[in-house]
Amino acid sequence: MRKRLNVLEKSLREECGVFGVSGHDTAAELTFLGLHALQHRGQESAGIVTVDDDGTARLHKEMGLVAEAIKPHDLRELRGRTAIGHVRYSTAGESELRNAQPAFVHYRDGSLALAHNGNLTNAAELRARLVGEGAIFQSTMDSEVIVHLIARSQQPDPDRQVLEALSQIEGAFSLVIMVNEEIYAARDPRGFRPLVLGRKGPAIVLASETCALDLIEAEYLRDVEPGEVLKVKDGRIEELPRLAPTVGAACIFELVYFARPDSSIWGCSVDAARRAFGRQLAREHPVEADCVFSVPDSSNSAALGFSEESGIPLELALIRNHYIGRTFIQPDQADRDFKVRVKYNPVREVIDGQRVVIVDDSLVRGTTSRGLVSLVRDAGAREIHFRISSPPIRHPCFYGIDMPTREELLASHLSVDEVRQHLGVDTIGYLSLEGMIGAVKEFGPFCDACFTGNYPAPLTDLEKGLLAAVSSR
Repeated sequence: MRKRLNVLEKSLREECGVFGVSGHDTAAELTFLGLHALQHRGQESAGIVTVDDDGTARLHKEMGLVAEAIKPHDLRELRGRTAIGHVRYSTAGESELRNAQPAFVHYRDGSLALAHNGNLTNAAELRARLVGEGAIFQSTMDSEVIVHLIARSQQPDPDRQVLEALSQIEGAFSLVIMVNEEIYAARDPRGFRPLVLGRKGPAIVLASETCALDLIEAEYLRDVEPGEVLKVKDGRIEELPRLAPTVGAACIFELVYFARPDSSIWGCSVDAARRAFGRQLAREHPVEADCVFSVPDSSNSAALGFSEESGIPLELALIRNHYIGRTFIQPDQADRDFKVRVKYNPVREVIDGQRVVIVDDSLVRGTTSRGLVSLVRDAGAREIHFRISSPPIRHPCFYGIDMPTREELLASHLSVDEVRQHLGVDTIGYLSLEGMIGAVKEFGPFCDACFTGNYPAPLTDLEKGLLAAVSSR
């Protein structure tokens, strides 16, 4: 099983963030900044590939955060007007340098690099076929399958090589692919993961979220549409034939938790979506209380919406420590509340003697929430009402979220009241599926598989018993 780098991190993890620049003199520096803005999407590794004017490609990638992995002297070596970058959490493939992205090879038509956000659901099947044809894999990540499909294609030019490769893969993918000085951008036909298009002067910029465009002062142009394949060179955009259309299935968990609140994805403000979830939660599960507060930081907007709708004052009752080392060691594993006390500290003056509403965006295993409730109770709360701005998570994700197995998901085997008892709260309320979808319906349709078990894309590897071949999930 893959190692957990930090026991204090939330159980749900996005796989990665991608970034690309075409036609800018400081492409590597812009990519570095863009990856900083996307750091929340992946903290295991970071990497950048550039191509300079004479066609020379250079790669630098390391384990760790962006600032740890890419130093100023590394950037000085990454010359050229074209660059792609990647930050990663592993959902398919172990956490080690050989699985860090961008993936990079030299093949018959030049240099080929790829950065992938998502998860392929037929990677093991394709990998087995490619190995049978003589392909030699250097990593265990599913993304390398795409590299081999492009490099081994018999099509006469990169455009058709990329299109042929994309036509064979299933699942979730938002991709930036660099072949020499050309960047290809693509989203799967269901549009599971976000990918946006921007402009900075003469340059074209691609990013997982608009917050990355904001940091480098690039203008947002539009989203890359589901199934769309674009080719970008020297700031010019060319539309290639689209992938076979199907029903959209944007991951609603991007709006619930993953995307930064200052981003807009699919035309939807993430902050506005979370406030709408909080308002609907207050309508569905009203309660008499003295104050409401969030589990910072991802729940801040939902708590504000809950407060706005309910009229219950919003308080700053939990302070989060943002400076916990990634390799922090618990001195006493027997103390189940220790990791919570390190990460959060209650403001006793706000909580003592009060009836409080705690708003969180989701409930996964429940371990952290249970410790948090104990912390708030010890701070003197008279009543604790737990409110969750998404429905119960009962099913694992196979489309790019590092989610526990079904057996580990608290709501998969406990009723709502049993969850309440497990957490030790006076009342509990989940946002309904209908309420969540209804709050943002104009930006859908959405994938809600982790709540319903209705998987919109084929789970080929799982159905054929091949999942373990490429994934340690």
